[in-house]
Amino acid sequence: MDFQLTDDQRALKAGMRELLERRFPRSRLRAAVDGEAERGAEVDRELWRELGAAGLFALRVPESAGGVGLGLPEAVLAFEEAGRALLPGPLAATELTAHLSAAGWLAGGGPAAGRWVAEGSAAGALVADGDAAAGWLADGGSAAGALVAGAVRGEAVVTALDQGGALVEHLASADAVLALGATAVEVIPAGAVARSAESIRSVDPATPLHRTAPYRTAPHGAAPQREAPQRGAPHGTAPTRVAPHRTAVAGAGASGTGASGAATTGVAASGPADRLRREAALLTAAQQLGSASRTVELAVEHAKRRTQFGRPIGAFQAVQHLCAGMLVRAESARSVVYAAAVTEEPGDIAAAKLLADEAAVRNARDCLQVHGGMGFTWEADVHLHLKRAWVRAGQWQCAAEAEEELAAGLLSTVGACL
Repeated sequence: MDFQLTDDQRALKAGMRELLERRFPRSRLRAAVDGEAERGAEVDRELWRELGAAGLFALRVPESAGGVGLGLPEAVLAFEEAGRALLPGPLAATELTAHLSAAGWLAGGGPAAGRWVAEGSAAGALVADGDAAAGWLADGGSAAGALVAGAVRGEAVVTALDQGGALVEHLASADAVLALGATAVEVIPAGAVARSAESIRSVDPATPLHRTAPYRTAPHGAAPQREAPQRGAPHGTAPTRVAPHRTAVAGAGASGTGASGAATTGVAASGPADRLRREAALLTAAQQLGSASRTVELAVEHAKRRTQFGRPIGAFQAVQHLCAGMLVRAESARSVVYAAAVTEEPGDIAAAKLLADEAAVRNARDCLQVHGGMGFTWEADVHLHLKRAWVRAGQWQCAAEAEEELAAGLLSTVGACL
């Protein structure tokens, strides 16, 4: 079996890199970082629309729906280049929302705007909480389709909120929030989340973060609700349930089907929400891979250029070992990330996220070591890769969660053999 990239896939990577080098060069990255205090690290809408026009968010949208008609492996390749360039913004959440609309998860419009089209699957139904919520669906009506169609074209910014009170990135710049519950998926206006969100200081100056109250999506047939702590209530008091207008998609049960209607097993059987989590984890791992590869390049370039005792520091064995270790980590992560994009197996994705996070963080640290004292200065870009890697490592699937996923897979395999 040949796992080499095809000519079209190589062209996709090259085109994405060329686009980002032209539209998001180092000068623009530094302007976004240095101007964070004044602009609040807002998403660059002009760049976002250009990325949408280039097809970044429509890679997995069928050609019949105005997309590129490719698959998850191609999305991974594009997101790798985005990670290499340290492109800020909720890329994964926007891409997932665009893919959902094309897959028929958010479908209808007009009188049919309250239905989730998932023929042939055992999935649940869409719950529309009022006309305002129905307007967040796709195709039809005056407001219907504006969000998801905008996500496909890069005209809408969508961030994500996982249940349990996870941190939300770029909430102030978002038009909507993709909320993932235990099995349900909801698309809600960003303002409904922002009202009760608390801005926190992010280690990455280009990734603003907000802490939110624990979020619970609705079970099948019930109105979705959000848990908000009561003001002035003592610790441990039951929260008050509030239900802002939103659109909800109730997912399949434990014996249901995935997003494509295919049968799922094991941890994958809990419904479309878990499938989206896995896809988001893989796209995040791809960005980590791009960052890890870029720090290898930065370390080698500096080792060739910087001289000590009349010789480039790359001639010293200690520096050579650091660079070699960085390359091994990056290429090991690459093989697993690419394989996971093909198999889409939960265990493979967990391994990809685990190795990509390690490669991104450790490579950035070793790159700092190669750069010496200047690597820790604000003017150098190395610290930006480390800070972004730290933030991404805590998104979607942290190391502990990935390890638990792998352990569960091993236990199930052993149990099947006994």
